[in-house]
Amino acid sequence: MSADDSAILAIDQGTTSSRAILFSTDGQILGVSQQEFEQLFPADGWVEHRATDIWQSVLNVGREMVAQAKASGIHILSVGITNQRETSLVWDRQSGEVIYNAIVWQDRRTADHCNNLRQEGYLDGVKAASGLLLDPYFSATKVAWILDHVAGARQRAEKGELCFGTVDSYLIWQMTGGKRHVTDATNASRTSLYNIHKGCWDTELCALFNVPASMLPEVLDSAGHFGDCGANIFGQTLPICGVAGDQQAATIGQACLNKGAIKSTYGTGCFMLVNTGHDCLATKNNLLSTIAYQIDGQPTYGLEGSIFISGAAIQWLRDGMGLLSSAAESERLASSLAGNDGVYMVPALTGLGAPHWSPDARGAIYGLTRDTGPAHFARAALESVAYQTFDLIEAMRADGIEPNALRVDGGMVANGWLMQFMADIINLPVDRPVVTETTALGATILALLGCGEINKIDDITDIWKQDKQFVPNMATTDRAAILAGWQTAIERTLLD
Repeated sequence: MSADDSAILAIDQGTTSSRAILFSTDGQILGVSQQEFEQLFPADGWVEHRATDIWQSVLNVGREMVAQAKASGIHILSVGITNQRETSLVWDRQSGEVIYNAIVWQDRRTADHCNNLRQEGYLDGVKAASGLLLDPYFSATKVAWILDHVAGARQRAEKGELCFGTVDSYLIWQMTGGKRHVTDATNASRTSLYNIHKGCWDTELCALFNVPASMLPEVLDSAGHFGDCGANIFGQTLPICGVAGDQQAATIGQACLNKGAIKSTYGTGCFMLVNTGHDCLATKNNLLSTIAYQIDGQPTYGLEGSIFISGAAIQWLRDGMGLLSSAAESERLASSLAGNDGVYMVPALTGLGAPHWSPDARGAIYGLTRDTGPAHFARAALESVAYQTFDLIEAMRADGIEPNALRVDGGMVANGWLMQFMADIINLPVDRPVVTETTALGATILALLGCGEINKIDDITDIWKQDKQFVPNMATTDRAAILAGWQTAIERTLLD
């Protein structure tokens, strides 16, 4: 880590790990600390985290970066937070004790609840107010489940004794010693309880999902003063000045600030978001209308497609199946084959997200023969990421958006084979930035704005720099044939 005058401490709390990244004020990475934590799978389709694991991992990585900054003579201006979205926690307003494990965004336990609401005709109303679909992905049914399955929880909530929050809200509560119960508009827009047009918690949605309004945090802009992180947390008092859900933060980090700019992040899942400006575009193709960021009370909207499994498929091959020694090995194995030999993986390990939205779908692999080996599994998993990206882009095209390039980020974009295959499949240039930690970079930019280091968000457009552009070079007939095989695999999976 090299010395500099001042920096932002970005906390990137993700699904499988927490990271603290120290950024200079011009967007350069000065230091990184990362800690993985355990994923819990207590039942089929259930995914949980221990709140203590989340908090302790954030403490550990944050303290390491603050210590390194101090040793290098770097002054930390403020903290920016970005987080896994929709993951839901409920805690005691007085003690701060969480009453149940964090229910993760991937969790599908409330699928029946969502189906019942859909059958009762509530889908259009939920979609009109929140921009979201009725799916267990979002926070509202998770909160209701906790209240209904923890003894006495609903009564305590109705008395105002419990708080609900997404991960950002929980971290801020912890960092401020319980003084601040707040969130930002991007995270609020992922709960199914927030009216993205009116900019407030929606009383009708709260009633529909049976979530007491007293549990909900105050909603703030994405840049501003969220509270002060106590000196007992990281060793010095630090203002928290920027907050956004991970995909919205990545949109900012990718400098997708103009209407029509589009990015896709590849981590545990894949999330594509296009900036639609001050217009909240209603989708006809099962995408999500959401708040991309909110500055000075003015929301900028986005249209999003969410894929639940991308990098997690490689993790599953490594940890669950033992077919890979490392995630990086997937690139070597995939490139060792001249083609996929008709092997397709539909990675519906936690259901299918956009544009299919089938929570009951389960993963499948098609086209196996006696010649199929680990390389085919690795290639099929990587190819599935490109195919799902193609499906999202086609849905956006059907909604009237015609991208001319795709900016990518996340851990998987280091895989050059996958990036080239993706460009070939979507038939668009794929732009990989120099700084691929765009989620944390977005939180940094918001924190810079929130603490007054920059005057407006447009001041950061020069921070984004291209590392490499992958240009499509696959023949049209070859692309069509490969995609036809994928479409068959999807159709068979959805029929099962």
